[in-house]
Amino acid sequence: MFTAVIRGEEETKKFGKKLADHLKPNDILALTGDLGTGKTTLTKAIAAGLGVKENITSPTFTIVKEYRSGRLPLFHFDVYRLESGEELLAIGGDEYFSRGGICVIEWADKVAEVLPDETKLIALHYGKEEGERIYQCFF
Repeated sequence: MFTAVIRGEEETKKFGKKLADHLKPNDILALTGDLGTGKTTLTKAIAAGLGVKENITSPTFTIVKEYRSGRLPLFHFDVYRLESGEELLAIGGDEYFSRGGICVIEWADKVAEVLPDETKLIALHYGKEEGERIYQCFF
């Protein structure tokens, strides 16, 4: 585990790029945190680091969006509207875990019980200063 203190958008972009450089096919990133802590912003930074060209938007109503223009496919989940991991399984969400891409799952605490053991967790928290975020990374 390690903790990163992020101050602003530029540091988020740097963190996302560095993280993306180390991601391998079938890696799963579980993002947790309160509304507004920057889960989608971090996802955009990771996508940029992967070389994704498309505009990244939150898939709140579609649950998952696929982006294939980067060095690896990106499967971006927003599971806020799901009640449990069983719902994710029922819609076939787990099929993405082994499709050779990177899965980034926002609100992952809602489906944690069905995520593989090797899932990388980043818990996002508000920092002490305006615009500051604390990333607790469990990997």
